[in-house]
Amino acid sequence: MFRQRAVYFKAYRSYCTSKRLNEDDARIQRLATAIRQHGHRHANVNPLGSVKATLQEPAAEKIEPEDFGLSRDTLLDYAGQTGTVDEWYKRMLAIYGGNIGLEFMHLDRTRRDWFIKSLERDLYLSATPTKEFQKQILRALLESQNFDHFVANKFATTKRYGGEGAESMQAFFLQLFLQAPISGITDLIIATPHRGRLNLLTGLLNFPVETVFRKMRGLPEYETFKHPSATGDVLSHLFTSTEVQGNLRVSLLPNPSHLEASAPMAVGKARARLQQLLGNDRYSSLCNSTDYHNSWVLPLQIHGDASFAGQGVIMETLLLSGLPHFKTGGSLHLIVNNQVGYTTPTMLGKSSFYNSDVMKTIGAPILHVNGDHPEAVCTVAQLALDYRQCFGGDVLVDMWCFRRWGHNEMDDPTFTNPVMYREIRSRGSVPDLYASRLVAEGVVTEAEVENLLESHSRILNDGFKRLEITQAQSQCFNGRWKSMGTAPRDALLTVDTGFPKDVLQYIGLKSVETPESFKVHPHLRKVVINERTRKFTEGQKLDWAMAELLAFGSLLYQGYNVRLCGQDVGRGTFSQRHIELVDNDTEDRIITLNNLRPDQGFLEVANSPLSEEAVMAFEYGFSLESPENLVIWEAQFGDFHNSAQVVLDTLITSGERKWLLQSGVIILLPHGMDGAGPEHSSCRIERFLQMCDSNEQDMPDSEDVNFRFVNPTTSAQYFHLIRRQMLTNFRKPLIVASPKLILRLDGASSSLEEMATGTSFQTVLTSREDSDRSAVRRIILCNGKHYFALESKRKIKKRNDVAIVRLEQLCPLPVARIAETLSTYPNMKEVVWAQEEHQNQGAWSFINPRIRNFLNIQMLYRGRGPLGVPAVGVGAVHAAEAESILESAFE
Repeated sequence: MFRQRAVYFKAYRSYCTSKRLNEDDARIQRLATAIRQHGHRHANVNPLGSVKATLQEPAAEKIEPEDFGLSRDTLLDYAGQTGTVDEWYKRMLAIYGGNIGLEFMHLDRTRRDWFIKSLERDLYLSATPTKEFQKQILRALLESQNFDHFVANKFATTKRYGGEGAESMQAFFLQLFLQAPISGITDLIIATPHRGRLNLLTGLLNFPVETVFRKMRGLPEYETFKHPSATGDVLSHLFTSTEVQGNLRVSLLPNPSHLEASAPMAVGKARARLQQLLGNDRYSSLCNSTDYHNSWVLPLQIHGDASFAGQGVIMETLLLSGLPHFKTGGSLHLIVNNQVGYTTPTMLGKSSFYNSDVMKTIGAPILHVNGDHPEAVCTVAQLALDYRQCFGGDVLVDMWCFRRWGHNEMDDPTFTNPVMYREIRSRGSVPDLYASRLVAEGVVTEAEVENLLESHSRILNDGFKRLEITQAQSQCFNGRWKSMGTAPRDALLTVDTGFPKDVLQYIGLKSVETPESFKVHPHLRKVVINERTRKFTEGQKLDWAMAELLAFGSLLYQGYNVRLCGQDVGRGTFSQRHIELVDNDTEDRIITLNNLRPDQGFLEVANSPLSEEAVMAFEYGFSLESPENLVIWEAQFGDFHNSAQVVLDTLITSGERKWLLQSGVIILLPHGMDGAGPEHSSCRIERFLQMCDSNEQDMPDSEDVNFRFVNPTTSAQYFHLIRRQMLTNFRKPLIVASPKLILRLDGASSSLEEMATGTSFQTVLTSREDSDRSAVRRIILCNGKHYFALESKRKIKKRNDVAIVRLEQLCPLPVARIAETLSTYPNMKEVVWAQEEHQNQGAWSFINPRIRNFLNIQMLYRGRGPLGVPAVGVGAVHAAEAESILESAFE
């Protein structure tokens, strides 16, 4: 087995000394530098060497001794011995220009020297694997190939996205699984796309083959009687959590078909796992450091060559790798480089020389290796692992290989890539070639190879025979999720989310308590610290930011962890939050809610970079780790969530239905038609309501929807929503159309009594508490801040015959509560739906059929007309529209 100890090396100046002239020393050093820098261009890393890789392949730098004015027969000292320049040169080429090509000269000096000493002192490349390890490699390769052949025979029309041509990735995994625990790693979180996924699952991860065969037969992978709302997912998205080698926990995450979306998800889950392992005290140090080394949890990201170069989420995820609130101590990346993206040749899939070049943006080393040589793949896997453990940074292995068949096994790749596939069809398989080599070397006999294959085939055949009688079993309510269940399918819950008033007051006062030496900005001292202190002390109404403080603080007080993430979340887009204070002299930061009491939960305020897709996926991954973590992502404006539409579509709103994975993540989307134009007005309520699986007919909604969507209008309602996420025995994503203009509005503020024990979130609110409801003839149903404008207009017009009812929750729609509320108006003649959004947007198209079908009420529409953008960009037009829709609501 390949194993070297990760060592920190001192700076390394000179590699060899010429015995002839000092002038030669400089030339040799220049040549050595050139070989280290450009040797990868001369390396034999492409198993399809005759197939052109790039459209305009630049000439490789010359690295011959003669190009540097050196004679090949000059004597010199190197590596503790004396020899000629030619001997030294051939040795250097063997290191840097063999089946492994290394890019590390763009790193800082310490890391460059680490590679130079590791390689040129033969700590890796000359290591010889034991015969036992060679047999393990052979087993992994042959079982991968045998699985593909078996499935091709038994399920000939199944798209399995097999690993044929890339079998050496199993050697890569084998090396990591064996050596990660020796390096101190306890947990491995893997994100991998479809290529070779089933080979890994059924091979090294010991996933039951009968479960895979059931799926190939068209049977579900979950217990249908337990999960009637589940949909399942396609074959190539199966996942597992297991232990390998007895002491390494491996989580292979589910993946959507949107390539690379699972990469930031894996990093987020790894970060959450790290918090669990470290505990909150040690984890808080990680949040305040940029150079923290994590030796326990390793995110392993597997990529395709085309997607790694082409998908923007890769750049966003790399951006997170060194940031204090996202850092995991480095991901290990593997590109399975089969040199074609579906049908697109690699020359048309990138503008750089290598698909891996984007790794250089974060100063990460890139290790190219020829996938025809599984032992070389093991070598670079070990080198990459040691680098990661040594320096706590990302590192990438680029394994050049090929794809034996088309994108899937039903494709004919010769239509579009005839030259490449003539070369591929003329080649033997990697497992067969490796087996022949080991037989020739006497490591194994042909009989042993046959016995290995026969033994594995028996396992596959036994699994095939059992597929009809095997009962599907999901893994999703194990470990930290054991206490969780499924949402009730026949009711909407009312949860007591209130908290003792005296404790809320204590939390509020602690939230504005700063050390004497901490210099708060004078303006914030006045309008935040002093004003909040006064309101908490005197029991006055609390605005949204103060209610949020109490919601977070009360959960922390109960021992839950809270993570608030997004752009500018510490201050808040609208300067409303200030949950993280900055010292006016030193720019030190303090989060006062982390000082409530011993053994409380931990609040992490993660001001994120300017990224939506990777950050949202990261937060989703974080939320999957434990139901005890409340994870919140806030958009700067609700409009900007669509940069992460892939994450919302394929992970957050569908993860439980596809994979039975629950998440309590909250998505805060500031929303409101305030005259700010097309991209600062709408979180696209209509799109979220289209994505939910609320019932339109047959039966009203229960809690068993794929996510909740709310549009609260008071700070107490917001307080209860946040707490409700953690106080049920199931988790659902919560999408909040959150406020902008009413953040400080007195009418939207609430008292401590409205948050005290015995109170809860109200799905429907009315505007009138008087007893004379018999005078009401018209009911205006609405949602969100539009209520306040309508109520103001109603009072101005003195329309006592009109009542305004707010729907605070849209999904699941509280039909029974709406009916109960409307029934209190005995003389109601008509119901109007009023919204500030345009007619083809907002909640109208969602609410109208449900009110009609369930309550037999035909509503009137009062709002803006249809429009192709969320809002107009002309202030005068906006103002005229706003006045018009208010007037129309009372006509």
